[in-house]
Amino acid sequence: MLHEALTRDIIGAAMAVLNELKPGLDEKLYENALVIELRARGHTVEQQRPFPVRYRDELIGILIPDLIVDGTVITDPKVATAFNETHLAQMPGYLNITGLQVALLLNFKESKLDWKRVVKEFKRTADFADRADK
Repeated sequence: MLHEALTRDIIGAAMAVLNELKPGLDEKLYENALVIELRARGHTVEQQRPFPVRYRDELIGILIPDLIVDGTVITDPKVATAFNETHLAQMPGYLNITGLQVALLLNFKESKLDWKRVVKEFKRTADFADRADK
C-alpha cells in the first residue's frame, strides 16, 4: 500500500489527539492539535499551504489543503456526522493540483476516529506489447 507506514502514523496521531481532546470540538482545534502531535512524532507538517490553480495557463484561484505531512500525504480533519460524497469528491482534485498521490480524511465527530484513505488512480496506457495483433 502506498505510503502505508506514514498513513498509519498519521491515523495513530489523530487517535491520540481524539483520546486527549474528546469529540465535540471545532474542526480547527483538532487540526492544530494534530500538527503538534505529528511534529512531536518527528514529521514535517505544512498547514494551509496555498497551491495556485490554473486553467489554460491562467490563474483561477488558490487551493488550500488543511495539512500536508512529510510533503507526501494530504490530511484533512473533519467533524461531520459521516463522510459524504462532497468530502470524497474533493480529494481527486486536491491530489491532482498538489501532485501528491495519497490523502487521508479524518473524522473527529465520534469517540472512535473514522478515516478514509484516498489514492490517486493512474490510468494505464496500453503499450505495443499489450495490443493484440489481429
